[in-house]
Amino acid sequence: MPDPSSTFVRTVVDRGYLHQCTDLDALDALACERMLTAYIGFDCTAPSLHVGSLVSIMLLRRLQQAGHRPIVLMGGGTTRIGDPTGRDEARKLLSDAEIAANMAGIRKVFARFLDFGDGPTGAVMVNNADWLDGLSYIPFLRDFGRHFSVNRMLTFESVKLRLDREQPLSFLEFNYMILQAFDFLELSRRRDCVLQMGGSDQWGNIVAGVELARRVDGRALFGLTTPLMTTASGTKMGKTASGAVWLSDEMLSPYQYWQFWRNTEDADVGRFLRLFTELPLAEIERLERLQGSAINDAKVVLADAATRLCHGEAARAAAADTARRTFAEDGSGDALPSIPVSRDELAAGVPAFELFRRAGLAASGGEARRLIKGGGARLNNQPLAEETRPISLADAGETGQIKLSAGKKRHALVRIV
Repeated sequence: MPDPSSTFVRTVVDRGYLHQCTDLDALDALACERMLTAYIGFDCTAPSLHVGSLVSIMLLRRLQQAGHRPIVLMGGGTTRIGDPTGRDEARKLLSDAEIAANMAGIRKVFARFLDFGDGPTGAVMVNNADWLDGLSYIPFLRDFGRHFSVNRMLTFESVKLRLDREQPLSFLEFNYMILQAFDFLELSRRRDCVLQMGGSDQWGNIVAGVELARRVDGRALFGLTTPLMTTASGTKMGKTASGAVWLSDEMLSPYQYWQFWRNTEDADVGRFLRLFTELPLAEIERLERLQGSAINDAKVVLADAATRLCHGEAARAAAADTARRTFAEDGSGDALPSIPVSRDELAAGVPAFELFRRAGLAASGGEARRLIKGGGARLNNQPLAEETRPISLADAGETGQIKLSAGKKRHALVRIV
C-alpha cells in the first residue's frame, strides 16, 4: 500500500506492529475520516499479564495516542472455557472467584498504559460475561451457530495443531472461537467498535468475527494482527529460565523487569525499541547502529524506557541505580529481588542449591545443582563450588544479607528474618 495517511496506521506500519489486516487501505481511510473504537480481548487466567501481552497493550496505547478509543475486553465469560490457541492441552478451569481476583489484578496493569475516562477517546474496560452469561443455548445456536462452518473451523491453526498431534480438543474449547466472534458483534452493536486487534495466532478468530457481523448485521468491520513475538534466538517473548516476566510489581520486581530488558539480545534492540518505547524513530535508528559494547548503551535506554512506562520514573530510577551498584560497584543495591529466611533456619545452615532454587535463580533443585557445578554461581560475589555447601548466618557478615548470583546478570538477596 502507499504510505498510510492516518496517524494510527502509519504508526502501526512504521514501528512494526503489523502482521495482517483484513483491509488496511480501507482502515486507513476510515481512521482519517472519524474516530475509531477498537478492542483487544484478554482472558483472566492469572493475576497479571506478562510481557507476552505487551505488544497488544502498546497497540491500544498507540491507538489512543492517535485520537481513537480503546476497549479492553476482559474475558470474564470466555475464561471459563479457555482459548485453545497455541496450547497443547486444555486450560485449567477457574472458579468465578479466581476469575474475579485475576481481573482485578489485570485492571491495575492497564491503568499504567491507558487513560480511562468519559471523554471521546477515554479507554473503557468491559467484561464479556455481561452478555455471554445471559445467552440461551438453543436460540444462540439457531441465530449465530448456523453461520459457522465446522469444515472451515477445522482448518484454523489452533485446531489443526491439536488434531495433528492427536491431542484432545474438547467441544467446550471448540466453542471458544464462536464466542470470540460473538464478542466482536456485540461490541460493534454496543460500542460502535469497528476494529478487533490481537496476536497473529488470533487471525482465524478475528476473521470469524468480521464475517459474522457482515452476515448478521451487514456491517463492515476490520481485523488487524501483530507478529508472533519471539526473540532473535527463537525463544518465546516474555519467558525466562525463572518464569514469566510479569507486568505487575507484586509478581516481579521493577529491578527484575529492568534487567529483563537490559539483557535483550543485540539483534532485538532496534525492534524492541520501536515496539515497547516511545522514542522517536530517528533516535532508535541511531541507537541500533551502535556496534560492539556500545550496543549496551542502547539496551540501557530500552530498559529505562520500558520500566518507566510500566512502573513509573521512581521505580525506573531505583532499578537503574541498583544495576549500577550491583555491576559497576560490585555491591548489592536496594532493589534486588530478595527472599526472607528465618534466623533459626540459617543458624542450622541451608544447602546452597536449595537457596538458589528458593531465590528464583533456578527453576528446580537439579537446575541449581547444575548451575553451581558448572561454575555459574556466586555467593557474596565469590565463586561457589559445592552445591550442598551450607549457607549460614556467618555468610551474612555485617550487612545482615546474603547475595546470591547466577551468572553475571541475575542476583538475589537473602534477608534474615
